[in-house]
Amino acid sequence: MTSRGKTLRLTAVSALVVLALTGFSTGRGHGHGSGDDGGGGCSSSGQNHDSSGSGGGSHRDYYDDDDDDDDYGDSGGSGGVDTPASPDAATVTLVDCASEETPYATVEVGNSDTVDGTFTVTVDFVDAGGATLVSRTQEVTVPAGGTTPVRIDVDDAESLPLIDECDVDSFAPAV
Repeated sequence: MTSRGKTLRLTAVSALVVLALTGFSTGRGHGHGSGDDGGGGCSSSGQNHDSSGSGGGSHRDYYDDDDDDDDYGDSGGSGGVDTPASPDAATVTLVDCASEETPYATVEVGNSDTVDGTFTVTVDFVDAGGATLVSRTQEVTVPAGGTTPVRIDVDDAESLPLIDECDVDSFAPAV
């Protein structure tokens, strides 16, 4: 195949991909009597989707095609409202397990993302046989690129002397 043929094919494929990603479809039905709109075409708030007008059965979309004030940036939302990016999961490291002298576990929560985040940290306090005595969950706010030490209380006086180890999920999901 010639270089020009490859270029034309690439252009056609690119155009189809752009049309698919923007939600454009070739269907042009606009709900002639069925309750289903049938979809089709690019939607615009300026389009007239009313099929009850008089015009001998013809339908025409009226909209301003040269509307250049749409914001298609990285706002993540609609209507031009910026929504903050959500962080990835944080890393959790066990620093010290609970004991009778210290009735809490100490963990460090690290946020390697570029935005501040609140994360859910879970610690299971386990006996010598491997059974979970108490499970505690706490939300922790960690600055972007930072690490925050956190104490997670056992809050169970009966279980405290039986705790042999602490199990911590190594990742804490963002809230």
